[in-house]
Amino acid sequence: MSLAPLLNAPWIVQLHAFAAMAALVLGAVQFAAPKGTLPHRTVGWIWVGLMATVATASFWVHGRHAAPFGLWSPIHYLSIFSLVMLPLAVWAAHRHQVRSHKIRMISIYVGALVIAGLFTFVPGRIMHQVAFGN
Repeated sequence: MSLAPLLNAPWIVQLHAFAAMAALVLGAVQFAAPKGTLPHRTVGWIWVGLMATVATASFWVHGRHAAPFGLWSPIHYLSIFSLVMLPLAVWAAHRHQVRSHKIRMISIYVGALVIAGLFTFVPGRIMHQVAFGN
């Protein structure tokens, strides 16, 4: 395992990847921590910011894997999903709609971080090189 392929990537790829890794860890902390507390809200806002960064930066992250689909690949639909769902999830929390907030946040975490993150380990992609070498 070596971070060299990621550290040699363009800055936008680094921003996208490191924000995603931070969001993955913070999201797991959020699931385990008590809900409705000041720390939960504070970490939640940081997580929302990270996810907005991940989703927005993804539109400048493209390569040969997107070629059959144009500039972006179908995985970019998860970025659109995230950018739509994040404010809806925050609004649900603001309105004390806990169930709606919970479902939306879990959906973003699983869909846009876990599932999309697994695709980054496809051979030929930077995170595959980071984890498994060439």
